[in-house]
Amino acid sequence: MRAIKHVHNDKAPYWVGDGFFVRTLINYVDENPDFNYSHTDPFLLFDYGEPTIFEPNPQYQTQPHGIGKHPHKGFETVTIAYAGEIRHADSTGGQGDILEGDVQWMTAGRGITHEEFHSEAFGQRGGVFSMVQMWVNLPSAHKLTDPKYQSIKRSQIPIVELMDSSQAANQVPIGQAAIIAGDWQGTIGAASTFTPVNVWNIELHTSGTATLNVPNLHNTLLLVQEGELLVNGTLVNAGSLIQFESPANQNVHDQIKHAQDNQAQNEQHAHTDIPSTDTIELRYQTPDASSVPIKLLLLSGEPIGEPVAGHGPFVMNTQEELRQTFRDYQTGNFGK
Repeated sequence: MRAIKHVHNDKAPYWVGDGFFVRTLINYVDENPDFNYSHTDPFLLFDYGEPTIFEPNPQYQTQPHGIGKHPHKGFETVTIAYAGEIRHADSTGGQGDILEGDVQWMTAGRGITHEEFHSEAFGQRGGVFSMVQMWVNLPSAHKLTDPKYQSIKRSQIPIVELMDSSQAANQVPIGQAAIIAGDWQGTIGAASTFTPVNVWNIELHTSGTATLNVPNLHNTLLLVQEGELLVNGTLVNAGSLIQFESPANQNVHDQIKHAQDNQAQNEQHAHTDIPSTDTIELRYQTPDASSVPIKLLLLSGEPIGEPVAGHGPFVMNTQEELRQTFRDYQTGNFGK
């Protein structure tokens, strides 16, 4: 069983633009010795927008809520819409709406500029808005890859049932997991990734115990979005981010590099077999029939283990690469 190291719930919310009220639960520039990028690698940043009510916007067409044009380079942004809708547009000409339950997996790579606003439909009607956005680092070999989008609809995300592991003789489903990325016992997620990561939306609707299996070489985190439950015997409330103990072997990158080098360079799903897994136990006891389901988001990833040099929306490997990125942005050569 992967032990819990710390439960984080002390981050204050703030506004990103005028459309995203978030708490930054992971930030790679933090220098806390007990919780920094070495504990979250490859996840650089994680913003959680808890459910927030927006009134209808009378200027939804001309002044939508959100954030205007801004650049990214050297990583991927992953946006999951839980409630409400997000409209995006970028410097490559791509645009579209991220609807409730959808995921946008954007590879910034060598550089892209984009904007994110509430969709016209949501701005007109208002309502509850909730989302997460995370930054997933790219290894040095792929820092300058071409920008691209994976627009993943809710219907395209594989769903697996979670069985009650406390009833070995007569297991019944107590919830489900949507496999956005990664591998759940042979069920492959909808998103392709440059390094092995798991991103699973989890919902428990019935009393019981579900057991998750995560690679023991992964950094692992679990966000409790709604409800209250026992995680490995520890009571955890909504809004908390669980930091699990670091992988058993910190030399993960060296240990598996040889196996990765033998794989096809362009096969992003054919990742190294994980030697073994750790378990995480989720125990949910519904107080009554009116109880709301438990909602969770699991993140796990194989550490890239490379130096990070970042500032603002740019994340590179060296300070010189970072300075060159700023020069390119200032001289009109960004993304070229």
